[in-house]
Amino acid sequence: MTTQPTRYAPVLVGLHWLLAALLMLAMTMGTFVLKEMPNTSPDKVGSLRGHMIVGMVIAALMLVRLVTRLRTRRPPHAATGSTLLDQLGRAAHAGLYLLVFAMAASGLATAVQAGLPEIVFGGGAGSLPRDFSAYTPRLVHGWIAKALMALVGLHVAGVLFHQFRLKDRLLSRMWFGKR
Repeated sequence: MTTQPTRYAPVLVGLHWLLAALLMLAMTMGTFVLKEMPNTSPDKVGSLRGHMIVGMVIAALMLVRLVTRLRTRRPPHAATGSTLLDQLGRAAHAGLYLLVFAMAASGLATAVQAGLPEIVFGGGAGSLPRDFSAYTPRLVHGWIAKALMALVGLHVAGVLFHQFRLKDRLLSRMWFGKR
């Protein structure tokens, strides 16, 4: 009889922390740099290129993470002693996957509608639209970003609750070490 592991597989741990860093980078870049930079700025195309590349990497790594998660044994869901909190925890994890994939899809839809692949990766052919807010997927992209930031905040709050209130060493499950 095999026992359930007490930690996640090293590839999932690595992907978790790499994706956390990339998501923070992409959301910071989108919220504090791209949103504030006028489309007439000569730096906008380069900034968009970086943002789009990071977004594509995030989407690809999330697919790898989802497939790996479904194919590897993992620890049981962390219990809090409260049915409601346990259900919220499961919903939050599913929501993180859903929102990240929705973010990538809305970013791709915005890029396609605005003709960005040719402008950003095609050697500067063409010019940026006057305003991206004219594209519905861009508005959705912004809403998803806000929801994702809120959910990441709740995720971190949940981790801190487990680690310091329940003292169940939850963080050790998402770190490297013997499974």
